[in-house]
Amino acid sequence: MADIAVVGQIARDLVLLVDDLPDARSSTSVRQRKEMLGGKGANIAVGATQQGAQVALIGVVGADDRGAELLTAARADGLDVHGVQKRGTSGLIVNVLTTQGKWRYFEDLPELLTAADIAAAESVLRGARSVVLQLQQPTDAILYAARIARDAGARVVADGVPADHQDEILAAVDVLRVDHHEGELLTGRSLSNEDDALEAANAVLERGPSLVVMAVDPVGNLFTWPGGHLLVPLDDTPVVDTTGSGDALVATLTWELTQGHPIEHAARRAAAAASATVGHPGGRPDLG
Repeated sequence: MADIAVVGQIARDLVLLVDDLPDARSSTSVRQRKEMLGGKGANIAVGATQQGAQVALIGVVGADDRGAELLTAARADGLDVHGVQKRGTSGLIVNVLTTQGKWRYFEDLPELLTAADIAAAESVLRGARSVVLQLQQPTDAILYAARIARDAGARVVADGVPADHQDEILAAVDVLRVDHHEGELLTGRSLSNEDDALEAANAVLERGPSLVVMAVDPVGNLFTWPGGHLLVPLDDTPVVDTTGSGDALVATLTWELTQGHPIEHAARRAAAAASATVGHPGGRPDLG
């Protein structure tokens, strides 16, 4: 039994901090190198367990040495990995980050979740109080997981924008979080200020979710629910790397709601977690 089950990416993260990106046919020295368990699914799961949640991870690692290492790292982080399948080659995400905070991602994710993977993890999903779905996975797997979670009475939290079957997926989730670009893609609107974002978020609420979280760059995070909303402004934390902020927000928001805390409290805690994560290289949270 888990407080939270997270369905999503598991990969090896390689973070390279450089002064600047080299031109073609040239090189640069790496100032700092970090290798760790990563991928959005794993990052969200780690962030929640760092705050005291019992978390199960559902995803795919390779049937290779790297896959075994990733599972060992996940167990060391306190994650339940009974829902993780092993096949093929493990995923790799390379984050090349400059000292000015500009990043480039290079992703090799050869194995994505299938409906069969979700079926194999059904008992894990049914045992969770909340289920987080990373939407950058095949739609059939995401829809299957959402239906199992809803049938079991779990809160369904989704991160990202569905590639297709948007109405069906939005109708199946309770909480949706999108970054600024994803929010504009989903709604077809410019999110240039709080009023624009609030109008867009209310339109998404009509499609199913009971809470919508939108990043409004460079203003803050807007939390919108029927009859209410809260904009949590960005603070003055020096930004090193923004790549893990959304994962930390989702992890914290899900855990706060799972414990029964009010939305306003959960929103402020989630925004603070996102802010705490931008101060170091790499997407792995540090929320303990």
